[in-house]
Amino acid sequence: MIIKSLAIRNFRNHTSKSLSFNPGINVITGPNTSGKTNIVEAVYYLSLARSFRGVDDEDLVAHRAEYAEIDSQIIEGELKRNIRILITKKGRSVLINGKKVSKVSDLAKCVNVLLFEPKDVLLFRGSPKERRNFLDINLSKQFPVYLEYISRYEKALKQRNELLKSGNYDENLLKATTELLVKYAGPIINYRAMYVKDINDILIKITRALTGVKEKIEIQYRPFVVMSADYQTVALEAFNRSLDNDLKHKATSIGIHREDISVSLNGREIGTYGSQGENRLVALALKLSPYFMIKDEDKKPIVVLDDVMSELDETHQKRLIDFLRKFSQVFITGTELEIDGATHIQLNKAKEVF
Repeated sequence: MIIKSLAIRNFRNHTSKSLSFNPGINVITGPNTSGKTNIVEAVYYLSLARSFRGVDDEDLVAHRAEYAEIDSQIIEGELKRNIRILITKKGRSVLINGKKVSKVSDLAKCVNVLLFEPKDVLLFRGSPKERRNFLDINLSKQFPVYLEYISRYEKALKQRNELLKSGNYDENLLKATTELLVKYAGPIINYRAMYVKDINDILIKITRALTGVKEKIEIQYRPFVVMSADYQTVALEAFNRSLDNDLKHKATSIGIHREDISVSLNGREIGTYGSQGENRLVALALKLSPYFMIKDEDKKPIVVLDDVMSELDETHQKRLIDFLRKFSQVFITGTELEIDGATHIQLNKAKEVF
């Protein structure tokens, strides 16, 4: 899939901006504060109806404006879609070909974006939540039923935590809620294990292409219980063992919401022993790997790399650019960047608004 055009109004520092894009590599350059990241933020918003910068929707609306708008043309093979998103301080509305949709999953089916941003260099050193998000977002896009399992699990988890916080809970209700967690966790564990196995088969090839070195890289997934024929019994026993601790802290301390993945490079955990350069390149390889797990060429994701080139030396820049030519559509931001054969979009410094 590709984004053919993008029009944004009152979005961040852009009062009105209309852009046309091409397949292949699209380079967005300009000085700091020109709004390069804001444009790819709008591209990403088309995929999940949320910013990758961890802000609320109202923060996306330009100063003194009543609304922000994203209007785009998406091409997927022979299909053409118009996606229009209106963001106000009271909420948002999403229209696909003029028809209003309410589920984020409906939007995610139409636009798939893979993102690498500067903070991803800390992916293996930071919170497990970031690594779980990587799995959950990409699994939800590839398998919509996974999103349903996650949603149901989170609903049951919220209910269980409320019971624990009450201090005066119904034992039967707590038991029933725990059984729901175990029920929904089972398929989630299976999907995560399968996905990590598939990524391991791809990750070595991507890393070799980016570094030019053949190294042993392996992702390890650590479920809260190992899947087996007696999974349900083992999982319930694990929850029972943790009950006293859960009551003490008034929160559910085990489950798929606490799981993690780690990556080893040549037998050593990269988050602990890897250099910053190794962490950056392997994190980049991991973020790009879902592209090759989607077999339908028309559904291949759009790739966004925000300010990735400035931290790479010339050799690794060249290797990355050569590798990116394999992708259907890529957006790269930077202050100054020339790539042969790419579509170049130059932004001017934004005017200050008071």
